[in-house]
Amino acid sequence: MTFQQNYLYWLAGVVLLIVAVMSLRDKANLRRWLTGSFWGLYGLVFLMGDWSYALMARFLGPGVDAQRAVHIGIGGLVILMALIAGFGGVRLGRYHQRSAQEREDSALRLGNRLFIPALAIPVVTVAGVLLFNNLPALQQGLFGTGNHSTLVTLFSMTFGCVIGLLLALKFTHDGPLQSVQEARRLLDSIGWAFILPQILATLGLLFTSAGVGGAVSHLAETYLAVNNRFIAVAVFAVGMAVLTMVMGNAFAAFPIVAAGIGIPILVLQHGGNPAVMAAVGMFSGYCGSLMTPMAANFNLVPAALLELPDRNAVIKAQIPTGLTLLVVNIFLLYFMM
Repeated sequence: MTFQQNYLYWLAGVVLLIVAVMSLRDKANLRRWLTGSFWGLYGLVFLMGDWSYALMARFLGPGVDAQRAVHIGIGGLVILMALIAGFGGVRLGRYHQRSAQEREDSALRLGNRLFIPALAIPVVTVAGVLLFNNLPALQQGLFGTGNHSTLVTLFSMTFGCVIGLLLALKFTHDGPLQSVQEARRLLDSIGWAFILPQILATLGLLFTSAGVGGAVSHLAETYLAVNNRFIAVAVFAVGMAVLTMVMGNAFAAFPIVAAGIGIPILVLQHGGNPAVMAAVGMFSGYCGSLMTPMAANFNLVPAALLELPDRNAVIKAQIPTGLTLLVVNIFLLYFMM
């Protein structure tokens, strides 16, 4: 039996279900039922894979599109999660942590060894990717035939996380359940923002399929003086930053803005270099990433990890840099494209 990507999703789903059960049993959390339900529903999303299509087909009978029914069911779960998050259902609880003095004593005892578990994750990930790429027989034996670049990276990173966890348990002398408690604490601290990357990636696909790029092109040509090269460049760069702020992901915003402004106006109408347009355009999108809570991995997660009193502190510190770089990008596009 070959290793499949579904196994990683199931592992994530099981961890989230354990977190959900712990949340439901945490009487210190005044909204433990809603918090536990949120993480439980999220775990179900990961657990529902190809097997659910066959189960749904057997349940609904012949003549019914089982795959569509499963997708609708997942959409319903996401809506329930949005309602729980929207009404403030995800709250902090009690996580059986050591006292502040005990944590300080432990940190002094461990010293720089504290960084070893964290550093083990990228080291093992890179080593695993290089190993599989240089030993095709090993890759084929574990994953089967075909190109498995994404699966190789995910598997290596998962193995790195396991190694890091084992090292952390060895250094701290804590039990495995305490590591799950810490995972639950981080998840509750981040809250609904934890699911944003998946939701926003889906939103980018929906926008592209719905033809938003064509609508953007029509609006730009109708209401803006894009015949002027500088205005066209500024609209493209600012559009990339703004749409990235809305979607939280420059990779999701780029196909829309490139299809609406980059290719038809900058490249075809003004004869711009598509390579420069793409490179600086993505850089403009990253300027938007610095200034939005929608880019949760970059802006909200660090604030939660550092336990900052203002969850938007990272964004506020980055806004001057983001705006300055955006202006620089406009001129880079104008003179180099």
